[in-house]
Amino acid sequence: MKQRLRALVRRQTTAVFIGLSLVVGVLAGLGGAAMIGSIELVRDGVTWMDDSLSWGRFVPLLTVPVGLFAAWALAQRFPELRGSGVPETTAGLAVRSGYVPTRSSYLKILATALTLGSGGSAGREGPTVMVGGAIGSSIGRYSGLGEDQVRSLVAAGAGAGIGASFNAPIAGMLFAMEVILGNFAIRHLNAVVIASVTAAVTARSIVGEDRILSVQPHSLGDPTELMLYVILGLLAAGFGFLFLKTFDSVHTPFAQFERRTWLRPLAFGIPVAAIVTIEPRVLGTGQDFIQQLVGGGIMDIAWWVLLLLVGLKILATAGTLGSQASGGHFMPALFIGSALGAAFAVLVEPVWGFSQLDSGAFAVVGMAAMFAAVARAPLTSILIVFELTGDYGLVLPLMLATSLSTAIADRIHKESVYTIPLVRRGIRLLRTSDVDLLDTVAVGEVMTPWSEVLRPGMTTGEVQAMLDQHRHHGLPVADDTDRLVGILTVTDILRTGGPSDQVTAAEAMTPRPVTVTPGTPVSLALERMASLGVGRLPVVSEDDPTRLVGMFRRETAVKAYHHALTGVTETELLRKRQRLWTRPDAEFFEFHIPAGSMADGRQVKEVHWPAGCTLVAIRRGRAVLVPEGNTALQDGDIVTGFGAPGARSQVLERLRATAHDEDVAPGD
Repeated sequence: MKQRLRALVRRQTTAVFIGLSLVVGVLAGLGGAAMIGSIELVRDGVTWMDDSLSWGRFVPLLTVPVGLFAAWALAQRFPELRGSGVPETTAGLAVRSGYVPTRSSYLKILATALTLGSGGSAGREGPTVMVGGAIGSSIGRYSGLGEDQVRSLVAAGAGAGIGASFNAPIAGMLFAMEVILGNFAIRHLNAVVIASVTAAVTARSIVGEDRILSVQPHSLGDPTELMLYVILGLLAAGFGFLFLKTFDSVHTPFAQFERRTWLRPLAFGIPVAAIVTIEPRVLGTGQDFIQQLVGGGIMDIAWWVLLLLVGLKILATAGTLGSQASGGHFMPALFIGSALGAAFAVLVEPVWGFSQLDSGAFAVVGMAAMFAAVARAPLTSILIVFELTGDYGLVLPLMLATSLSTAIADRIHKESVYTIPLVRRGIRLLRTSDVDLLDTVAVGEVMTPWSEVLRPGMTTGEVQAMLDQHRHHGLPVADDTDRLVGILTVTDILRTGGPSDQVTAAEAMTPRPVTVTPGTPVSLALERMASLGVGRLPVVSEDDPTRLVGMFRRETAVKAYHHALTGVTETELLRKRQRLWTRPDAEFFEFHIPAGSMADGRQVKEVHWPAGCTLVAIRRGRAVLVPEGNTALQDGDIVTGFGAPGARSQVLERLRATAHDEDVAPGD
C-alpha cells in the first residue's frame, strides 16, 4: 500500500499533492475538534468532582496541580509535548527537514486536555498547530514526498490548526507563512490555503459555532480616536514585553528543580491554583470572558480590575507553561490584549470629550496589538480580527496599533514568544530574506547536458566499466528512442551482487526515478535529493517527462551557488552605484594621469580607488574609452569620475594626479 501510494505521488505530483493537502486539512480539522472535545471532557470530570466534594470555587486547588503534574509526567516521556508546540513545529521545519513526530498528533491533545481541562491558564491554539503539523509531516513522509513538499504539508497542517480553532482560514494561512515558515514562498501557498479552508469547515461542522470565539462588528467612532489607538499600541508593546520577560524568567533553571524535577509542576501548579481560585475569570483559555470584553458590555467594571486581570493572567499563564505542561500563548495574548484595551477605554472615557468610546472596539484592537507584540505576526493579528468580526470597520485602528506595537516590541525584546524556547535550546532561526539564494537559479542554468547514457540491455559489468571511464557513480538508463526508463548507480550494482555479465541494466536499475525539469529551482532539487538520499537527479523536458535533457548532480550545486552569488553581488553593486548616482551632493570631476603615477601603466581594477568614486570615461587623445576592469591607464589620460564630495581630492592625493583645467561642473 505504501509503495503504491508513493508511486502514485511520483506519477501525478500536482494532483495528488492537492489531494494530500485536502486530507491534511480534514484530519487537522478533526484534530481541532478533538482538542476542544477533550478539554471539555476533562472539565466535565472536574465538575463531577466538584459535585462530589462540594468544594465550590476551591476545586482548582486540587485539580490544577494534579492536571499540571499529569501533563508534566507525559512530557517527561515525550519532551516535544512541553509548551505550546509552535516552537517544536518550527524547529521541525528548520532543522529536521519537516519532521514532526506522528505521536504528537494525539499525545498533544491528551496533554493539553489535562492542562486546560483541570484549570491551567493557557491556550489550545498552539497545541492544535502542532497536531496539524504532525499530521502534515506524517502524511508527507509516508507518501514519499520530497522535503520541500513535506515542509509545505507541515505548514499546511499548522495553518489548518489555527483555521480550525478560530474558523479563520485566512488567518490560519497567514500564521503558517508568517510564523511557521517565516516567508511567503509561493510554492507553499496552495497547500496552506487548501488545508486551512478545509480544516475550518471540518471543525465548524463538528463543534458548531458556539464553541469558537466570535466577535460582533465594531467601527471607528471618530477619526480623533486614532490618537487613542496609537497610545493603545504603545501600551500593548509594553505589556507584551512584560509578558515575554515573565514567560522567559519562569523557564530559568533552578537548582532544586534540576535535582528533583517532579517539584516543578507542583511548585508552579499551587500558585496557579491559588490565582484561578481567587479570580476564576483567568481559568483555562478565558474565551468566555474575552467574548464579554469584545462585546462591549463591561463599562461597569473598574479599569483597575481589568488591569488586575491582565496581571493575573500573565502570572497564571507563565506559571502554567513554566511547569512544562502543554498549552499555548495565543488565547492568553488575546485575553491580556482585550482586557488591556477595555481598561484603557474605561479609564479614558470620563475625560474624552470628542466622542463616545466603544470599549468593545478597544478590546478588539487591543487583543490584535498584543498578539502582534508577543508573536511578531502583525498580518495574522489583523486578518484574524477581520475574520472574527466579519467587518472592516476597524481596519485603520487595527493597522495602526498592530504595526506600532510590533515595531516597538521588536526593538525592546528581539525574540518572540515562539522563538524564546528555541533560543534557549541554541536554535536561532535565520530569516534574512523571503527568497533562498538558490531559489534564484534554475536547474537548466547549471545542469550537465547528458552525453553518456546506459541502455537496458547492457550488463552490469559493462555499466561498471563505463562508470569508471567517465568517473561517475550513476547514469541514466534510456531506451533506443532515448526515453528515460530508469537510473543505475554503483549502489544498485552492489545490491545485485556486483558487476556481472549475467545481470542487465534493466534488472538492476531503479525504474521511474524521481526527476526535475530545467525550470525547477536548484534549492528544490537539492531538497529533493536530500529527502531521497541520492546524489543525482535526471533532468527531463518540461513537456515530456520521459525525454532526458541532462543530469543534476551534487557537484553541480557548487556551480549553482557561485552562479547565484555572482548575480547577487552584481545586483548589490548596481544598487550601490544607483545610490551614488542619485546623491544630490555628488559631482563629476576630471583629472590627468601623470607620468610616474601609481596608476600609470596599471589596469583599472588594480588601482585602489576611494570609496564612493566611479570612473565614467577615459579620454586618450581624440578617443573616448569606457573604463573596464582590464582597461590599462596611461600617462596623459584624462579620466572623468563621479563621486561624493571629497572623492576628487582623495583621488588626486592617492594617485598624485593633477586636476584637469576644465573640471566638469556638478550636475552637467
